[in-house]
Formats: sequence, C-alpha cells, structure tokens
Amino acid sequence: MRPFKWTDVQDIAIALEDTYPEVEILSVRFTDLHRWVCELPGFDDDPEASSEKTLEAIQMTWLEERDD
Repeated sequence: MRPFKWTDVQDIAIALEDTYPEVEILSVRFTDLHRWVCELPGFDDDPEASSEKTLEAIQMTWLEERDD
C-alpha cells in the first residue's frame, strides 16, 4: 500500500469507512476528522497541510462511500 497524502481523498474516505464504520459521519467534528486521518495506517503527509476545504471533501466522499 502506498502512503496517503491529503490529496488522496477517495483512499482516505475508504480507510475511514473501514476504520470507523459505526460513526455518524456528518456529526464528526473537523478536529476529530483531522486527527483520525493523521492516525490512519499509511498516512504520510504534513498534518498542517490540510484545510477545512480538504476535510469537507474527505467527509463528503466518506459519506458517498458509505451510501454505495
């Protein structure tokens, strides 16, 4: 498995769904989402390189992933 970067939104969303399948996605605070992404096995990017826009994209992609 190659390392995740913040730009790997789809891969991050899949990993989050695998790790947190019971979570109510829309209730997750961005501070928690940020920490969870940084804690994912294989995540290898600067924690400070994320933005609210990136976290929102991850959250929406995660929601779509669950709906599929």
